[in-house]
Amino acid sequence: MAIELKNLTKRSENYSQWYNELVVKADLAEQSAVRGCMVIKPYGYAIWEKMQRQLDDMFKATGHVNAYFPLLIPKSFLSREADHVEGFAKECAVVTHYRLKNDPNGNGVVVDPEARLEEELIIRPTSETIIWNTYKNWIKSYRDLPILCNQWANVFRWEMRTRMFLRTAEFLWQEGHTAHATSEEAIEEAKKMLGVYADFAEKYMAVPVIKGVKSANERFAGAIETFTIEAMMQDGKALQSGTSHFLGQNFAKAFDVKFINKNNELEYVWATSWGVSTRLMGALIMTHSDDNGLVLPPHLAPIQVVIVPIYKTADQLKVIDDKVAPVVDALRAMGVSVKYDNADNKRPGFKFADYELKGVPVRLALGARDIENGTIEVMRRDTLEKQTVEFAGIENYVKNLLEEIQTNIFNKALKHRESMTTTVETYDEFKEQIEKGGFILAHWDGTPETEEKIKEETKATIRCIPLDGDKTPGRCMVTGRPSAQRVVFARNY
Repeated sequence: MAIELKNLTKRSENYSQWYNELVVKADLAEQSAVRGCMVIKPYGYAIWEKMQRQLDDMFKATGHVNAYFPLLIPKSFLSREADHVEGFAKECAVVTHYRLKNDPNGNGVVVDPEARLEEELIIRPTSETIIWNTYKNWIKSYRDLPILCNQWANVFRWEMRTRMFLRTAEFLWQEGHTAHATSEEAIEEAKKMLGVYADFAEKYMAVPVIKGVKSANERFAGAIETFTIEAMMQDGKALQSGTSHFLGQNFAKAFDVKFINKNNELEYVWATSWGVSTRLMGALIMTHSDDNGLVLPPHLAPIQVVIVPIYKTADQLKVIDDKVAPVVDALRAMGVSVKYDNADNKRPGFKFADYELKGVPVRLALGARDIENGTIEVMRRDTLEKQTVEFAGIENYVKNLLEEIQTNIFNKALKHRESMTTTVETYDEFKEQIEKGGFILAHWDGTPETEEKIKEETKATIRCIPLDGDKTPGRCMVTGRPSAQRVVFARNY
């Protein structure tokens, strides 16, 4: 049974299949009865909850508050901002009726044709339109600004090709929507929230990211500027892991949101929006996990430490129970989430395989012989190394080990990214390198035409124009025209 539990396709054989199997076998999620939607199972949701809790604390530390806005948006709202509606029109789910009735022919229920809505409603693909319609009522003067709201919600975008967590029709996310008196303040806000996302990705998810600006082709629909964090998965593909948008006055003009400034003049408000979603779960899985299952960073693992007793008799178990109880209490007092699994319905070998598959960072095993010797067995999930250590002081040993694992997981991912990042000068070099995967740093002339040509010919996109790093100008690898700096290309999810 334990072998079946972990019988995963190897990453080297079929990375995509490995991912799909791991999501199901590790009890993270499963397909639902609704095409394109998933059920997030308790273990998967527990990881999302830890992400959510940490991000929420980080948002509130930067002055943001939570609110909630309607799921349904009047269709006319989406017509107000032309670029925005064009960006989402093909993904919208439309509500046309408000009532069902029993089929007179006895075939269950049917839509009541007399219950057609006067105006169709759209299930939110994102909430800019309904939020800016609301902000019009909240904002009259510069004294009402800034508004720093965030919403935890679900959104719906029809997707034909879905993959759990990475791309589903319905997904969970947060969306921040802020209103400001000046463009400078709004741009500063957009960059600040990008920094929050980058800190979260690196310090909690242990995922190294590149901060940058999107090209015009890749911008959010209706934004003046889109800032992004880009992560590299183990197969060398990029994953956009969070975006923050400077919306200018586009939505304020669309919904006529004006304020009286300090000079007693009427002016349109400046806006930002920013969000991350359950796609971060996909990033977490694909950055760290291995052929044995999940590898979770301790800062986000629902169970950081599991303790498994090894025993033959009820008396031996009682002795182990008594020995373990104060350790569990001490670890919990240190803020460590610990599970003591003394259930008698599964053998220790099964438990070991299950917790390894689920990515629990540290496993402790304690048997009668360990108690005699004053020792305990410790296994760390990131390296699968086992060690026998002194039982006395195990709490501090584990606490330090968790931080060591967190750092090691990040460094391993960073080293991988660095090994898969190359710099090219010519388009021929680029075409050769893109087949190997990874990030490619290359010069681009800044035109959408050249960007589109590269995408059509190589399936690679500009992931971002980096905010940090080498700003040396050069010549576009395709056209030879001047280029302000190298940009990051990759194939992506």
